[in-house]
Amino acid sequence: MTIQDLKQKYGIIGNTALLERAVDIARQVAPTDLNVVINGESGTGKEVFPQIIHSLSARKHGPYIAVNCGAIPEGTIDSELFGHEKGAFTGATEARKGYFEVANGGTIFLDEVGELPLATQARLLRVLEAGEYIRVGSSKVQKTDVRVVAATNINFYQALEKEKFRADLYYRLNTVPIYLPPLRERKEDIHLLFRKFANDFAAKYKMPVVKLNSDAEQVLVNYFWPGNIRQLKNITEQISIIEKNKDINAEILLKYLPQYTSNNVPSVISSEAGAFSSNDRELIFKVMRDMKGELNDLKKVVYDLLSGNGKVSTMSNDDVQVLSNLYNNGDMLDNGSSIKLHPSVIQKAGEPHTIEVEETLSLQDKEIDMIKKALRKHKGKRKYAAKELGISERTLYRKINEYHIEE
Repeated sequence: MTIQDLKQKYGIIGNTALLERAVDIARQVAPTDLNVVINGESGTGKEVFPQIIHSLSARKHGPYIAVNCGAIPEGTIDSELFGHEKGAFTGATEARKGYFEVANGGTIFLDEVGELPLATQARLLRVLEAGEYIRVGSSKVQKTDVRVVAATNINFYQALEKEKFRADLYYRLNTVPIYLPPLRERKEDIHLLFRKFANDFAAKYKMPVVKLNSDAEQVLVNYFWPGNIRQLKNITEQISIIEKNKDINAEILLKYLPQYTSNNVPSVISSEAGAFSSNDRELIFKVMRDMKGELNDLKKVVYDLLSGNGKVSTMSNDDVQVLSNLYNNGDMLDNGSSIKLHPSVIQKAGEPHTIEVEETLSLQDKEIDMIKKALRKHKGKRKYAAKELGISERTLYRKINEYHIEE
């Protein structure tokens, strides 16, 4: 089947390159028996892709089971996945098959796989490696032949560094990753989706179709959409039911778009180059704090020079001109005090000089410099250098390779 055929069959709306690539990868990997992990924020439509993979695979006539790992209590997750024997725990009045036994010969979709407890992750790893599992309360090894497709909205790298997810399970699961872009990375699809939902709800509730004017369209496209497609659909339904005037302007639309802050915006999971992990951000923030501290120290030194009686007599005309440019019209220190050049200092400057002062402000250069200093300080011992920088040893190792830093 072509990409367009699959999009039409499974109701996938949009023409963004990232979306079509995700469909294409699912189509290509389906005939194989490789494990797949689907990465994407909540509400991006991850649940459709395991169905595509199953329907195009040799297992299409076998069972297909979808399991929301985040919705099953930790105390019963092993029983749900692997089954249990009669009397295995209080309330186990009879033996029960688990999902891996029921799905034998087919496909199992583990949604929110990142929510699995570590003990359950170990059991899952054995299934993936050997096709074996043991029911809760039993000692008998069972066999199963199941293809696993997993999905998550967590940042795997953060989970690995915090030891909330097993690295060996991650690499076993993540044979083929599929990245589903959030709605804000599919701007050209947003209005297309809105029109589709608006038409659906107009037919459902037997009412005129809501339409957006140009200003409202711009608001719709520029909104962050933390809830992605699910949020867009809900808002379209609200507007369709509540608004009697079906011509929607920006003012009306804004009433339905909740404000968001960085605290309630979900984590962005991206396979694209340029996405920062938390450790990357911490190191960048550390660089920026140090740069700010150095600049403030410089300001204080200059302030002492310029405010002290006779302390500037040894300054050259060029130095004075640079300082005059730097503190033109009075700059502010972090403590709120301002700097004004002493009149005698300005007179020493003579005629204005044209001076170009170049200083690298590249975060990457500063980052490299900090890593080198930390390695030198700790005589090449990465463990202590990483601790000094406030990042993990894994992140430090990656940055040493990325920047080709000689230890």
